[in-house]
Amino acid sequence: MQPFLPRTALVVGVGSGLGAALARRLARAGVRLILAARDIGKLEALCAETGAEAVSCDASDPAMVEVLFRTVDERLGELDLCIYNAGLRLQGRLVDLDHAGARRAIEICALGGFLVGQAAARRMLPRRRGCLLFTGATASLKGFPRSAAFAMGKFALRGLCQSMARELHPEGIHVVHVVLDGAIRTPAHGEREAASDSLLDPAAVAEVYWQLATQDRSAWTDEIVLRPWLEPF
Repeated sequence: MQPFLPRTALVVGVGSGLGAALARRLARAGVRLILAARDIGKLEALCAETGAEAVSCDASDPAMVEVLFRTVDERLGELDLCIYNAGLRLQGRLVDLDHAGARRAIEICALGGFLVGQAAARRMLPRRRGCLLFTGATASLKGFPRSAAFAMGKFALRGLCQSMARELHPEGIHVVHVVLDGAIRTPAHGEREAASDSLLDPAAVAEVYWQLATQDRSAWTDEIVLRPWLEPF
């Protein structure tokens, strides 16, 4: 069987770190792209560089997700690869956490993953092929102090991915939960910090996402943990 090589992709949750690295890696492979973010003004240069189209979307809003996927249908036609990279980290003492903020963190981390994953799966199932990648975090595996809302959202996303993988793998849809156990290097890091081996290189992470998206179906991964070699675990 011919290897699965995505020709179209949607990346939801694009910023200057991993999202931008994913867009560049996919563009280098000739993949036609739609990039989604709440603020697409910051994506102008990236879209010019990669040939992507940007769509404004709050992934926790069902109506906005519906509009996003209508655009996918119109611009890309068949969707081969969908990456959910959105998240919201809310930190603070448990007794001080704002209820609305906690709800928002859970909606972005988990509900958004469900809405986007559901819409993508509906488009992939008739062809019995496609790949769904979800970005997890250390908080997907263990809840830290002062991180209750983020842990709830990321734990829920992991459970969603496990359920989706068991349901969709037999239908030809590859689902992977990618745990990023460490901080991702971004332009916001200082020069010395950015040179440190203690940070995940977004380009290296994006390369792993591409490897996952093109895995032979005789050896599919459903979850993988990526961490810098200096990261304790």
